[in-house]
Amino acid sequence: MTRARLSGAERELLLRLLELPTVGPLEAASEGAGASAVEPRLWDAQRAYAEAARHIGFEVVHHAPADPADLVGDHVPLAVREAAADPRFLAVQPSLVLALGPALPQADTVMFNVHLDTVAGLEPVGFDGEVFTGRGAIDAKGPAVALLAGLRTALEAVPGLADGTRVLIQAVSGEEGGAMGVFGTRPLIRQGWYGRLNLFCEPTGMRLLTRSTAAMTACVRVDGDDAIDDRPGAGHNATVLLGHLAQRLAARLPERADGGQICVAGLHTGHLHNRVYGTGRLLLNCSYPNLATGRSLATALEDEVSAGLREFGDLFRTHPNLARTAADAAAITRVEWHKRDLPALAPVDDPWATELLERRAGLARWPADEPAFTCDALWMSGLPGAYTAVLGPGDLDHNHAHAAGEYAALSDLEAFAGAVSDLLVRFAARHHAAPGGSPL
Repeated sequence: MTRARLSGAERELLLRLLELPTVGPLEAASEGAGASAVEPRLWDAQRAYAEAARHIGFEVVHHAPADPADLVGDHVPLAVREAAADPRFLAVQPSLVLALGPALPQADTVMFNVHLDTVAGLEPVGFDGEVFTGRGAIDAKGPAVALLAGLRTALEAVPGLADGTRVLIQAVSGEEGGAMGVFGTRPLIRQGWYGRLNLFCEPTGMRLLTRSTAAMTACVRVDGDDAIDDRPGAGHNATVLLGHLAQRLAARLPERADGGQICVAGLHTGHLHNRVYGTGRLLLNCSYPNLATGRSLATALEDEVSAGLREFGDLFRTHPNLARTAADAAAITRVEWHKRDLPALAPVDDPWATELLERRAGLARWPADEPAFTCDALWMSGLPGAYTAVLGPGDLDHNHAHAAGEYAALSDLEAFAGAVSDLLVRFAARHHAAPGGSPL
């Protein structure tokens, strides 16, 4: 593998990006910050990134927020639809496309996708000579800068590489916060900014992940009557009812996931001790490997909720404090879908890509028995003539991507930069392929 190093300027760029707060509004809202949250500086982050890319030959071909018309349809999460009612929501979350080389057909184009928005919870920024720390260090500002280092290394190694190859970089917003790429990556894909080879830069431990799950979010709502603590049986006890449903769903739904994951998440009714709360919400996030499985899982979830309500009614119909809740359980409970019916990326049998990425570039494939994860690559599902994979340095868990202490090792970033350089050089050599189309 090519040895690639982050230059001093690239290290400074990464520190600059880590210093810029790019927490999306949906993430800020999920942390309870609301209007008091620091406005994301995605415009500034993308301009700094574009300026660094300009020095190696890239030009800006698109830099704008999504059009509100992009947020119409069942695929758009409820939280996005509600937030987008404020025009400022999209205005502060642009996406950037950079291009190198002449305008060429898709067959001669390679695309890299990175996201510069982050989850909430800002982290101290630093670099000790071996490790970068800060929110986004591994997910995904570090990989974004390593990508530039890899592209620079390839261009230095093969002058004129871009004469017959077009390279695109999507530097997007809206990957985090449950936005699912609907106002970042998806509009760019719909506008045609992709290629024959498409790599989404996410932490995979440098393993080639050719699939991406999608996710759907269900909210089990109870809308009943409150009661005072002196007469707990007079109202509906949403806390006990939702607790019962949460246990049932956690125990039974995973066996119906068929390659996906079930997260029984937040349950909220109230904060006080001296009342019975008649309203409440239980959230579940469910991933799935393909749309058919997702729809089957959605049906299973609704069936389990219905069965759980019947079970609750049988268990507590004579209970002095829960009889009213038991009698009315089905009438006061419903499932509300906050997002569903998103596509999932399935692996594609592509001998050309297998030869290039695995045999020639030496990349190991993500194990077939290891669950995939959800990322913006799902929007490449079903596009003809386009091979898509997820590849990046580090590990989401090990590097604390969504937790305190997020970091990226310089050695890992440089290993990724080397892989990018190798891939681009080999992709550019495709016109000199051996008989049968195998790249050199």
